[in-house]
Amino acid sequence: MQIDLEQFRNPCSCGKIHEISVQGIWIEEGAVKRLYQMLTEEEELGEFIAPVIVWDDNIKEAVEKELEDVEDICLDEICLESENLHANNQGVEILEQNLPEETDLIIAVGSGTIHDLCRYVAYERRISFISVPTAASVDGFVSTVAAMTWDGMKKTMPAAAPIYVFADTNIFKAAPYRLTASGVSDLLGKYIALADWKIAHLVTGEYICGEIIELEYEALKEVVSCIDDLCRKDGQAYEKLMYALLLSGLAMQMTGNSRPASCAEHHMSHLWEMEVINEHIDALHGEKVSVGMILVRNKYAVIAEAIRKGSCRVHPYEGLEEELIQDTFGSKGLYESTIAENTPDPMAEVDAGKLQAVLPQIAEIIDEIPTTKKLRNILKDGGCCYSMGQIGLSDELVEPSLQLSPYVRNRLSFNRITKMLDY
Repeated sequence: MQIDLEQFRNPCSCGKIHEISVQGIWIEEGAVKRLYQMLTEEEELGEFIAPVIVWDDNIKEAVEKELEDVEDICLDEICLESENLHANNQGVEILEQNLPEETDLIIAVGSGTIHDLCRYVAYERRISFISVPTAASVDGFVSTVAAMTWDGMKKTMPAAAPIYVFADTNIFKAAPYRLTASGVSDLLGKYIALADWKIAHLVTGEYICGEIIELEYEALKEVVSCIDDLCRKDGQAYEKLMYALLLSGLAMQMTGNSRPASCAEHHMSHLWEMEVINEHIDALHGEKVSVGMILVRNKYAVIAEAIRKGSCRVHPYEGLEEELIQDTFGSKGLYESTIAENTPDPMAEVDAGKLQAVLPQIAEIIDEIPTTKKLRNILKDGGCCYSMGQIGLSDELVEPSLQLSPYVRNRLSFNRITKMLDY
């Protein structure tokens, strides 16, 4: 399957012409053979004279045989130690120290961490990179941003999109199923992200694009339709999932940021990754996202019901909870960086009178999200995580997580808006 990228480059009904920098995407058996052919053909990728493969020791052991032809024609290969390898400033430093100065093309072979490190370094060095996903585990393969932990603070850093994606079904279908389930979880979180975006647009007039929204809903439809077949290791189902993940990444590329794919549910995940209220947990990104999604959905359901009963009231915004931020983020030395992240305060754009007036419409947007029960059943069917205990966290952290998570990103979520609601 080759994704037709021209359809995304047409003038959009939102009035913008969306930028798509990726030049080609293939999802098929033997996709890495196509990569080799293009690297050896001057009119394709033959212009690059110093390509370098970047992977980690686990990935290399699993896929080196499939990529041995590509490896043979590369300038070098960089094998990072997978233990304690994260998308953070330490990981970037290790990659930069090992990457030859003359490198003109990075071939990122791996899943989320490898791609975030490679896309960030490619952006910093102003060189191209190619994506070879080894698991259908995240939606960021074609994103123009990298989710990084920088000096303890979760940040979205500017990064390069790949010029090509070669998603070889034989490779990503063979990944441990836990990684595949994580990809399903990451995608399902879009139900919350899209609702948050629509509510922010309703309340503040923030830019929104209906065609990008529909692109994300198409990705959701694809993944929900193939849940049962994924568990049976059906190749076409895996290709559907990868297609959905890449569609979500294209939605981010078209927007220029992660707004279509990440909001309150991801803020929960990022908070736990920062470890300001919890110890380190051995959970994958998507696993944390799906648990965050369930908790946020529960909260939104309570508020929607209060709106329908007429018992939800708006009060004036009281500003950042600086004492709370000091007591929690400050305990990790992150007070100043958290305040900086929240300046300017996105809540400053929320007018109390306007918010009160649109509460019924907010309830309608919330009702469009599948119920908690339905989401949990989909997650169960897909072998995904849906409870705090499954990712090593106590239920006692539910309320503080919901209260603190909006402060990890300068982005308006409905979870953040609820700081102006009595319900």
